[in-house]
Amino acid sequence: MRLRIVTPFLIVVDEDRVRALRAEDASGSFGVLPGHADFLTSLAISVVSWKIAGGAQRYCAVRRGILSVTAGRDIAIATREAIPGDDFARLDETVLERFRADSEIERQEHVESTRLQLIAIRQIMRRLSPEGREAPRWNA
Repeated sequence: MRLRIVTPFLIVVDEDRVRALRAEDASGSFGVLPGHADFLTSLAISVVSWKIAGGAQRYCAVRRGILSVTAGRDIAIATREAIPGDDFARLDETVLERFRADSEIERQEHVESTRLQLIAIRQIMRRLSPEGREAPRWNA
């Protein structure tokens, strides 16, 4: 099988001797072998692993992404960030922890952005309300 892992800026992995692949989506871990049915799924923050001809194991940490299997032989992963490596333990300790921390920062930024939007909407509603009447107040 052929495996391609790409980010918006780089082809991280382009391997054509893949014998088996393991990845993780919201439902859990799954495997892909030659002849797999066409498949499309959204990956979790995880480490994708695969075996190549000769038995060597390879790894790549992905920060979410989309995995597709086409014609039972082409596997493509599109992700925001991918870091390949030969040592699973090292990837698991350093890279995944960084991905998780970045995701938490993004979540906090989204919450703050939503809060600021609600404040702006409340101020607009107060300005548009007739004089002497106060616009309804909603709690955020």
